[in-house]
Amino acid sequence: MTPAASVPHLTPQHWAAANRLLVRKALAEFAHERLITPEPQGGDSYLVRADDGAVEYRFAARVLALDHWQLDPAGITRHAGGRELPLDAVDLCLELRGALGLTDAVLPVYLEEITSTLAGAAYKLGRPEVSAVDLVRADFQRIETAMTEGHPCFVANNGRLGFGVHEYHRYAPEAGRPVRLVWLAAHRDHTTFTCAADLDYDTLVRAELGEDALAGFARTLTGLGLDPAGYLLLPVHPWQWWNKLAVTFAGEVARRRLVPLGEGPDGYLAQQSIRTFFNVTHPGRHYVKTALSVLNMGFMRGLSAAYMEHTPAINDWVAGLVAADPVFRRAGLSILRERAAIGYRHRQYEAATDRHSPYRKMLAALWRESPVPGLEPGRRLATMASLLHVDRAGRSFAGALIAESGLAPAAWLRRYLDAYLVPLLHSLYAYDLAFMPHGENVILVLHDGAVERVIFKDIAEEIVVMDPDADLPPPVRRIRVAVPEQDKILSIFTDVFDCFLRHLNAILATEGILDEETFWRTVAGCVADYADSVPHLADRLHRHDLFAPEFALSCLNRLQLRDNQQMLDLADPSGSLQFVGTLANPLARFAPDRVG
Repeated sequence: MTPAASVPHLTPQHWAAANRLLVRKALAEFAHERLITPEPQGGDSYLVRADDGAVEYRFAARVLALDHWQLDPAGITRHAGGRELPLDAVDLCLELRGALGLTDAVLPVYLEEITSTLAGAAYKLGRPEVSAVDLVRADFQRIETAMTEGHPCFVANNGRLGFGVHEYHRYAPEAGRPVRLVWLAAHRDHTTFTCAADLDYDTLVRAELGEDALAGFARTLTGLGLDPAGYLLLPVHPWQWWNKLAVTFAGEVARRRLVPLGEGPDGYLAQQSIRTFFNVTHPGRHYVKTALSVLNMGFMRGLSAAYMEHTPAINDWVAGLVAADPVFRRAGLSILRERAAIGYRHRQYEAATDRHSPYRKMLAALWRESPVPGLEPGRRLATMASLLHVDRAGRSFAGALIAESGLAPAAWLRRYLDAYLVPLLHSLYAYDLAFMPHGENVILVLHDGAVERVIFKDIAEEIVVMDPDADLPPPVRRIRVAVPEQDKILSIFTDVFDCFLRHLNAILATEGILDEETFWRTVAGCVADYADSVPHLADRLHRHDLFAPEFALSCLNRLQLRDNQQMLDLADPSGSLQFVGTLANPLARFAPDRVG
């Protein structure tokens, strides 16, 4: 690939369009988090001034529930000195540097993340367009690779700092190019493998690699005079091998503690989370999640070898909880269990760092179940992120699903909420358990366009039990955290209402598919019906009231703007949160004792 051939997407037209879309998102989300305060200019017109007052942004917007700013990107203009200037997301961050609280240390890295996000948007704009209607008929992985927005709240959500442009073409989810994983033999003295109670190492690697690949890897080791029995096989993201392990772990390779074996036989597609791969050669085989020392959206995306050790046990515990509970069973909830994990311990880096250091997260992997074998006839899969996808003509994937289902929009929404929201409510009220239920962590099982059930994934790294005294098996105790009593309900208010349903409501209202009042009345009805179904949890429902008049506004962009390389203190994630005032709860007016 020549230098010019690597950047055909970087055209003036694509760059202008990408900037317009990202400026729209920045103005909307920064206003939502009260980093900026748009000044009303009459009607639906607003103005935002730069720190020095010399530059102005003018736009039309509707302010929807939960202080959601719905801007028309076509109507945004930027002015200075009596003339109109082109929209530029990097300039916007510089002009609002004071309002955003960007320090000298954070600013250049944040601007690099913004630029990389723009480059990714330009790449997506350069690809053939797929309409929302066509996407509804697409398969699981076609939908996954067609997503364009990334996280709906974060402005700099596609940084991927570390990828070169050639690697972007190779490994970015939207590139849609199958990848073969690199396999290493890792010496057993430095490597820990754990698995679910009904699995073992030999069974796993035979099922994932096949006898021919295993025999080839064994021949490579014996050809070096090494005993294959002394090693465990470990899958690695190709970027991680070429850019990190071959250099940063050079001593381990030289001493034959790590032995490169070559590529595995199967092709995999990168998922929206970048470091997780779906097996497209054998879709029934496991996902593979790998360590990837790339900075993206507030964290280096490594995997801790120490954390991996208890991953299968945590997943077994959650799976048992879900299977035994009648509310979860009625909702049809299932999880994709992380069935096995492997981690390599680099003794020297461990001696030099604390347990949260990126240097301890360079070489580990896990195997997660595929949803394909458990799929019923006539059902299809889609990432829940797709519900927030809007095509270039402004048509939403959610709207296309509703049309395909033939259901009234409110009825379609209620089916989705019964599948998605009810399990999250029950997790909180029955078990003090919180998942991380953003769009990329949830898979929808669709039947004739309607959501029949959901599947939760990314279990061990993301879930928390918010009761520090909870009686948990020893391997599972890592997920216990002390969360202030008043903050527990934010697992619903922030993670579900503000970070997902706020955006879905705006999409459906803007398209004229479902008005706001009906949307939130439907959510309230789902919550009330759940409450009626669990009278034994009435005290907890009263204590954590989802019909309260307001709730604390927890701000995600403020976390990244404060420190975009370690967004949260992993030792105290709850204490790291940034709160600014409150949001009016759109469910409050529909509280059961106030309706009628």
